[in-house]
Amino acid sequence: MRIGVLTGGGDCPGLNAVIRAAVRKGVGIYGHEFIGFRDGWKGPLENVTMPLGVPEVRGILPRGGTILGSSRTNPFAVEDGLQRITETLRLQGVDALIAIGGEDTLGVATKLHALGVNVIGVPKTIDNDLNATDYTFGFDTAVNIAMEAIDRLHTTAESHHRALIVEVMGRHAGWIALHAGLGGGANVILIPELPFSLERVCAYVESRFQSHYAPIIVVAEGAVPDDGGNAVLEKGLDAFGHARLGGIGDWLAQQIEKHTGKEARTTVLGHIQRGGTPSAFDRVLATRFGLHAIDAVHEGDSGVMVALRGTDIVRVPLAEATASLKLVSPALYAEAEVFFG
Repeated sequence: MRIGVLTGGGDCPGLNAVIRAAVRKGVGIYGHEFIGFRDGWKGPLENVTMPLGVPEVRGILPRGGTILGSSRTNPFAVEDGLQRITETLRLQGVDALIAIGGEDTLGVATKLHALGVNVIGVPKTIDNDLNATDYTFGFDTAVNIAMEAIDRLHTTAESHHRALIVEVMGRHAGWIALHAGLGGGANVILIPELPFSLERVCAYVESRFQSHYAPIIVVAEGAVPDDGGNAVLEKGLDAFGHARLGGIGDWLAQQIEKHTGKEARTTVLGHIQRGGTPSAFDRVLATRFGLHAIDAVHEGDSGVMVALRGTDIVRVPLAEATASLKLVSPALYAEAEVFFG
């Protein structure tokens, strides 16, 4: 078989581990041939490819990013986009396609499956918000990067008697904020799922200062106040129509200074969370996803995504994987609230 591989959407640690595992097992065990499509869906749209064999995947396990490149190219926004992709796959003699990506990338894969393309999905999002899998690779690395930043900021906050706000990724889901905040001993955690009371946040800040400690506030980029105010700056839309968010940390710092009189500063981690070498957990999870993805290809199973359920890797329909987002529940958030203030 000739198998195509692409990585779409934002990069994250672990992508190369998936590619390596699929190629190593696909070539070494099953005798298949691989071709890499460059820069997400742009590759099959424009027939931009690269060789993808065992020599190309040597040494990439600890590397962040993706050797295939990535983009947020949306075939639905291109005239005859899906038809152009299927034509490229035919010209390249591709029998099956492994699409590694998040909600948008796998949404395209779902449509291609409906058109008769043999496609297998691998879940990728550092936000950990794909509903069909317990965890996605890249999330653990991002949490650890954010937690280390919080650890370092504690000493600066105490030394200068400031409130420090750490803005992390999370447009719709607050998993990174919740885990990094709990792990780093934050005094307040704000997530998109539950609009926050500015009054309560300021009360937590003042309470923390009264105990002679300085507060650390972790806020997801998509968090919003409960008064309906537009605290987040929208910096245009990406190719799939999602708002590029930013600014909640700075807005919160200004409001804290205004209402409490305490000095506040913001650290925006941004793409630092995406970069660098993946954690051991993410390397192993991504490797297992790659191994099971090539098994699905070899067995002729199509229209599925590999997923982590407990400690097992299972296959779920692509349509199920992209049907809804996995969000932080109020009960789980309540566990973190014990440590607020």
